[in-house]
Amino acid sequence: MANSASLTIDCAGRTTRAINDEIRRAADAGVPEVELLNPQARHNLGVSVLKPIHVVYRGHVGSFTAGLCDGITAEVHGTCGWGVADNLMSGEVVVHGNAATSAAPSIRGGRVVVRGDAGPRSGMILKKGELIVGGNTGYMSGFMMQNGRMIVCGDADTGLGDSMYQGVIFLGGTAKELGSGLEEVDAEKGELDAVTELLDRFEIKAPAKFRKLQSDRKLWHFNKHDFAAWKDVL
Repeated sequence: MANSASLTIDCAGRTTRAINDEIRRAADAGVPEVELLNPQARHNLGVSVLKPIHVVYRGHVGSFTAGLCDGITAEVHGTCGWGVADNLMSGEVVVHGNAATSAAPSIRGGRVVVRGDAGPRSGMILKKGELIVGGNTGYMSGFMMQNGRMIVCGDADTGLGDSMYQGVIFLGGTAKELGSGLEEVDAEKGELDAVTELLDRFEIKAPAKFRKLQSDRKLWHFNKHDFAAWKDVL
């Protein structure tokens, strides 16, 4: 029988391994929610959790928070370090502050929401799933995206969507430079309304308009003898 009681863990004075083991045991036992107090910006909290559970981080966290997970939901009430939700399979991770480099790298499903700003290389090698950034994002965000969707409400630095294979990026602000192989296309009917409704759910103000960006597919069949194309890419 599932355990309906929530669990509170005070991280102060405990090892990260012990905390993660307790989260996994709680998920195995059907505990619906674990609240982590005093995370103290430590790395690797709540990783490799493979059963559904809701994890609430009460404070700033370090790198790779909620990485390698499948089916969890999580809230970070603070900022987070590198690689939040690394390789997420399914579920949802919401960061109520800012995220450092490489938010949601290589996720294979689910959704990662950064309500503030995100650093460089956010959403890189996105396989599937979705990354939402309520503010600005750093250079090379969306690098080598394989599929999935990025929604950036603010501005992007250089190299947005560089070498993107498939997927879509909605950009609300401006990009200092679009990456190689990216083009702007018209949104489908109702597509932008659905994006706005999704942002409303997370209390993120939508920009006045979005640009829809996707791969122009020129790099799908790259010819090494086309030196002009090589020069453009490099």
